Amino acid sequence: MIMWACNNRVNLYFIEPGKPIQNAFVESFNGRFRDECLNQYWFTSIEDAATLISKWKHDYNILLPHSALGKMTPLQFRLAAEEANPLLKENKLDLTGNIKLAAVS
Repeated sequence: MIMWACNNRVNLYFIEPGKPIQNAFVESFNGRFRDECLNQYWFTSIEDAATLISKWKHDYNILLPHSALGKMTPLQFRLAAEEANPLLKENKLDLTGNIKLAAVS
């Protein structure tokens, strides 16, 4: 991993051992992914794992309501946000409120 990071100019940052709160969102997701996907299946091959993980990812991102989104699915949340702000629909504003600037050619 270190060699890949160096070759791709990626800086690696590690949290302190025993301090999961320093990376709470990722730790929460990793726990959910492990409990709801990895611990539920016996993968027989890389292809099998990729297929089942892809299905879980689709369900997680499209079908399952999230408490952080007011019990809406991510898709419902996105559609509601686009309805409230047309710039999102035009892909000129991201969900954090940052305006996307066009690339200069």
